[in-house]
This record gives sequence, C-alpha cells and structure tokens, in this order.
Amino acid sequence: MSNSMQGMRGLIMGVANERSIAWGIAKAMHEAGAELAFSYQGDNFGKRVEPLAASLGSDLLLDVDVTDDASLDAAFKDLGGRWPTIDFVVHAVAYSDKSELSGRFLNTSRTNFKHSMDISVYSFIEVARRAYPLMKDKGGTMLTMTYQGSNRVVPNYNVMGVAKAALEAATRYLANDLGPDGIRVNAISPGPMKTLAGAAIGGARRTFRHTEENTPLRANATLEAVGGTAVYLASPAGACTTGEIIRVDGGFHVLGMPQPENL
Repeated sequence: MSNSMQGMRGLIMGVANERSIAWGIAKAMHEAGAELAFSYQGDNFGKRVEPLAASLGSDLLLDVDVTDDASLDAAFKDLGGRWPTIDFVVHAVAYSDKSELSGRFLNTSRTNFKHSMDISVYSFIEVARRAYPLMKDKGGTMLTMTYQGSNRVVPNYNVMGVAKAALEAATRYLANDLGPDGIRVNAISPGPMKTLAGAAIGGARRTFRHTEENTPLRANATLEAVGGTAVYLASPAGACTTGEIIRVDGGFHVLGMPQPENL
C-alpha cells in the first residue's frame, strides 16, 4: 500500500503514546503518503504527542476537549484554516472510570454511564458533524475504533461494551447520512492490545493471553495490522466500503469455544 494515500490529509484523534492504536494508524498512513494533523487533550498529553507528531513531519496539533462544543468548534476552525479540505478523520477516543472496568456490569453508575457514552460515542457524532464541511465537496473517510465486547460479553468490559455497541450503531447511521456526499464511515475492531486504555480493564493480561492462545491465527492484533487496515479503508482501495465493522482480531470472532488444547 506504499503511496496509496499520497496527497491526502487528515486528523488523528486519540494518540496517548507510542503504543496507542491511533499511533499505529498514524504511522501506517504516514508511510502510505498521508499528511497528518493530531489532536490531544491538555498539556500532559500534548507533551507526549508533540514529539511523536514531529517524528512524522507534523506540526499541526490541536488541543481538543471532545465534551466541549466550543473546544471542538475552535479546533476544527483552526484545522480548516490550515487545510480547507481534509480526506479522513480517525477517532480513537473512549473513556470509562477505571473503577467500573472490573466486577459486575450491574454496578455501573449513572454518572459514569453518561460520561462514557458522551466521550466514547457522542464525540464521534460531534466530530463527524464538524469534519463533514471539510469533506463534502470531494468525499472522504471517517474511522472509529470498537471492540467485540459490543456484541459479546467480555468480563470486566462492562459499560464500555454498551458504549461500543452504540458506537457501532452510530457508525452505520452516519454511513447512511454521509454516503450521498461520498463520505465513508467505518469502524475497526481489533482484538485485545497492550495499550494504555486496554490496561485499565480488569483482567487485561489474562484476556490478552487467552485470545492469543485461541485465535485461529494464534496471534493478537498488532499496531501494524490495524494501521494497514485503516490505510485500506481511507485509501481509494476502500472506495466501496462503508458502514462496516472490520475485525482485526486474528479470527477470534469466529470461535464458538476455545481450541481443543485449551478446553
């Protein structure tokens, strides 16, 4: 897929460090020829993102609070001032209180439920609404990140499973809304990965090990594999793919039970 995104520009949201899924996507898109802008929230994350962005030749960084309309408006105004049009947005933003990512889903609090849905789901809609004017004249791609806990029960994933189910539904509705303007909307669903966000979930190490031992490929997703999938979806190769949940999980989603040696 070398140079398959040559001449394309877009925004990457959600890089926390070099292990982030968003960072794997950013590297792959850069290698495919894309020019990138990055968002972050607050000075602490900004200090982490700035050198990573610079390593890919980017000096366009936007401080964004996805729960604040004025912050989103300002960020996309700055982005549009630099680039009158963009070709893609990668939304890799999610949140839940760590204390509610263990134990029983039954104990989810109202406050954390609303906050998790706002950041993990509604923010994608808000981002899409603001990215749309920068894409509508020539089309583009919007990508978000999900996980199989959206449609299967994963211990400790709890409220995030419900949030990801809503995010996947939002992906389909946005795909239908924006399709007439040539804008594709898809979600990528990796298996468990060793990221900052993944580490917050109770039993993360055992979950990672279990999936690695049982996937048909006997391997979990890598940043390179997820990045390559994002390049496909955002490049001309993905021109007729929209409204999809693309799984990059070593085939784990096809299993009905563990492999015989692990029963």
